[in-house]
Amino acid sequence: MKGDVYYGKGIRELKDSHQDLFELVSNINDTVWEGKVLDYKTQKLIAIGITASRADPRATKKQMRSAIEVLGITKEEIVDVLRVVLLTSGMPAFSKSLQILNSVVASIEEEENLE
Repeated sequence: MKGDVYYGKGIRELKDSHQDLFELVSNINDTVWEGKVLDYKTQKLIAIGITASRADPRATKKQMRSAIEVLGITKEEIVDVLRVVLLTSGMPAFSKSLQILNSVVASIEEEENLE
């Protein structure tokens, strides 16, 4: 579950061409998500806060989507994280992230309605 969430196109391409680098990245990923005290859900919420505060739309969207689909994190929980983003990173990062969250939730709902 955890290992498949983060892989982007670049990492997937390493798997066939540079197995050693792929394994290194995979091991780092597994190590990070296996927190000693914090559970995976809490770590994922932190990841959302970090990507949102950096105003990185691609990473924020990926983190939010996997949080909702894989971990069942709710929109309300993510909004709580975005409140901290508002306080620490300001209105532009907050506003952009809120727009991303709304589009992710709408997209997931649309996909569910098609099934």
